Amino acid sequence: MNNYAFATIQTLKKALEKKEISMQELVALYQDRAQKLQSLNAIIESFSTDSVLKNHEPKGMLAGIPGYIKDNICQKDRITSCGSNILKNFRSTYDATAISRLRSQGALFLGRANCDEFAMGSSGETSAYGVTYNPWNQACVPGGSSSGSAVAVAAGLAPWSLGSETGGSVRQPAALCGIVGFKPTYGLVSRYGLVAYGSSLDQIGIFSRTVYDTALVLSAIAGNDAHDSSSLSVGAQDYTKALTDKLPQGLTIGVVDNAMNAEGLHPEIRQANLDALQVLEAAGATIKYISIPALEYCAASYFIISRAEAASNLSRFDGVRYGSRVSEKTLKDMYNATRSSGFGTEVKARIMMGNYVLSVGHAKDFYENAQKVRRLIQKQMEDACKQVDLFVMPTHAIPAFKVGAFNDNKLEMDLQDYYTAPINLAGVPAISLPVGFTKDNKPIGMQLIGPRLSEQLIFNVGHAYQQITDWHTKTPSC
Repeated sequence: MNNYAFATIQTLKKALEKKEISMQELVALYQDRAQKLQSLNAIIESFSTDSVLKNHEPKGMLAGIPGYIKDNICQKDRITSCGSNILKNFRSTYDATAISRLRSQGALFLGRANCDEFAMGSSGETSAYGVTYNPWNQACVPGGSSSGSAVAVAAGLAPWSLGSETGGSVRQPAALCGIVGFKPTYGLVSRYGLVAYGSSLDQIGIFSRTVYDTALVLSAIAGNDAHDSSSLSVGAQDYTKALTDKLPQGLTIGVVDNAMNAEGLHPEIRQANLDALQVLEAAGATIKYISIPALEYCAASYFIISRAEAASNLSRFDGVRYGSRVSEKTLKDMYNATRSSGFGTEVKARIMMGNYVLSVGHAKDFYENAQKVRRLIQKQMEDACKQVDLFVMPTHAIPAFKVGAFNDNKLEMDLQDYYTAPINLAGVPAISLPVGFTKDNKPIGMQLIGPRLSEQLIFNVGHAYQQITDWHTKTPSC
């Protein structure tokens, strides 16, 4: 039965259909692994077997397939703490739309995955529940903010998980953990029930071992939702039906030259990405080098916009309506005491920066200019997609780094968003695929990026790549 620990959803569905394993046995297998691998600190709370199977929908495209949910996505009657002390006892009264849709397709929820506090972090080090560790090297970070969700899949605790993205928080940890991480077009997956960090940037994303499995989970959760005003008028569809072993004919893939040759890009990551491109070229793709000059300003633009929106969104956590409250004699003292004790250092810093860039005398210099850069990157990506079908960039600049390596230089760590944040600013879809390892056995990722609503093409190319290569089959020794 242990052979199923790193199995794909496809494999597990067949095993369940043939009754080679039962749902109860599968849940027990993953719960046992989570117990044995507590040192990774990927899981905040494991649900009991009875509660996992309670009111289970026996039919659907994910019937009987267990997964983990990032701790900022609401599950009815479960705690949703966002990795923060200020919400440590907050119990959600409803399911996020993504959760209710997964339930209707028979999916099982094993528990809550650890994450950087309020999804603010690039490493998995800022959670109130402690650091999450990379299963490939437990001295290293797994990336963030969806750290626990990435580790859960990479370590064989589940075949899929949900995370969330504001500036790369699914793709970056997926790359550092050697799995697939996907961010959909903004508005394709409902944000209803996702606790907001940066509302114009946030999207629920998917972790799995294969592109096929990712396409399957997206098929279950995508589509218009009346609860979300930013939801696109797009109906549900099965993204797995069109997948084949071959690349689409006449495919042109762009290589963002200024990204592939950016200062600070680790040479082994660059080479692994170039090697992956050679595989795609040999499979029939035409490779064309392009430039997106606005990339140089995207990290700064993302830094400002995300913090401005965070300051606004997190103002609701004041001890009055929900979450923890510190009792004081005056209302002002209660606000101060509650927020001071409830928020961690990273969240406080981002709130302060967000209020600063929105303040009188600074908003024009910072926030408005950042929005101009955002419009510029959107335009340049649209123009790039007129020249090519998809384009490629590395997912990360450096391999997984040691826990605490950037404690004295948080700004430098934030610049790891250089390759991922532009996609969130533009609102386009992207997937990170495992494409190799460094000499010291750390995973390397590469992004496939397309125009709005090009999910099917991205999946087609990524799936074909995985039929040729075996990087996605590699697993850590944990």
